Amino acid sequence: MFSKILIANRGEIALRVLRACRELGIKTVAVHSTADEDAMHVRLADEAVCIGPPAARDSYLNVAAILSAATITGAEAIHPGYGFLSENADFAETVEAHGLTFIGPTAEHIRMMGDKITAKTTMEALGVPLVPGSDGELKSLDEARTVAAQVGYPVLIKATAGGGGRGMKVAHDASEIEEAWSVARTEARTAFGNDAVYLEKYLDKPRHIELQILGDNYSNVVHFGERDCSLQRRHQKLLEEAGSPAITAEQRDAIGKTVTDALSKMGYRNAGTLEFLYQDGQFCFIEMNTRLQVEHPVTEMVCDVDLVREQIRIAAGEKLGYTQSDVTFSGHAIECRINAEDPDTFAPCPGTVAVYHAPGGLGVRIDSALYTGYKVPPYYDSMIAKVIVHAPTRAEAIARMHRALDEFVVEGIKTVIPLHRRILADPEFQKGDYTIHWLEQFTARPH
Repeated sequence: MFSKILIANRGEIALRVLRACRELGIKTVAVHSTADEDAMHVRLADEAVCIGPPAARDSYLNVAAILSAATITGAEAIHPGYGFLSENADFAETVEAHGLTFIGPTAEHIRMMGDKITAKTTMEALGVPLVPGSDGELKSLDEARTVAAQVGYPVLIKATAGGGGRGMKVAHDASEIEEAWSVARTEARTAFGNDAVYLEKYLDKPRHIELQILGDNYSNVVHFGERDCSLQRRHQKLLEEAGSPAITAEQRDAIGKTVTDALSKMGYRNAGTLEFLYQDGQFCFIEMNTRLQVEHPVTEMVCDVDLVREQIRIAAGEKLGYTQSDVTFSGHAIECRINAEDPDTFAPCPGTVAVYHAPGGLGVRIDSALYTGYKVPPYYDSMIAKVIVHAPTRAEAIARMHRALDEFVVEGIKTVIPLHRRILADPEFQKGDYTIHWLEQFTARPH
């Protein structure tokens, strides 16, 4: 096992990794920008190193500074959290080349899954179902027209690189295909420096279902069930559930076996999440995230597993130590992402937290690095906390989340807590009757 780990991230995920390390008896090194010198993970770590000014490109994306911090502190491994460098294959490769351990998948698998066309081709060859679409990158507008006619409108043209909803455009019929092709490529080129795009059938009422897996260095792979991440605004998740109100245990077992068989053949190691669109009883693979997900706590709550601890154990060369039959599912969990945003306009609201009081009680977990007096900086993602609840049933989990949000006090800045309250009170949500388009329609309603 490692004696010291550097955490190459910030905010609540840096604190989450720090806690897992502390429970394992591992010393921690926090890296931070000048904007985060008073951050909670910096205060609690055994050592802290400033790696640059506020801009992420000069600090949390500064590979040389991070590696220097690891070297001078004697860290043996680097945990990247999520975001920033977590899915950067070159970073993973460089970490290993410097004699350190990257706590995550191999650079080869990060690179393979980072390109959506390669990921889909790989998964299809391993028996994982896909959304109908082009076999690979579209080489011309004429090819886009031909493939669209074959799979049937509406279709979605998507960038092969990146994510977050950029480089994606829907064509509802043949008259819109040229504009969709042009806009998607332009957005992709601007956002990712790569204008390669592909095409797939646009599903009109899908749910976004993802499957959490862990694999060790010995081709052992298990899954920890599904998460329903359909509540999204502009392709950004806001609320997640485990399990999905739309999936049966039999469906979970079936897609789980397909996925674990495929990843075992790949020799995949460490944590990963396979994302699917689910409609009319069919799962269609869209991409794989080769890292820990923001919403991992709901899986931890229903499976009683510490996924970060498992990541560290696997990176240290240990076997999983259990099989699929040892993984059990109990109750229902919901996570609400609390962003420092106006709940109506979604405009970011950085500033000083005048008063902070976190909810508590049975089945309530708060993942946050906030405290009274903390200054939420304007330079990074606006998520400042996650409220996670667990209860025997979905109805009880909804009631518990209501109660927790009513207790949650964050003054001095605006947050999306009022929006979450509205969602939880909505009859359609309470019935579990929603798709990936539901939240945008919901937020457009007057209230």
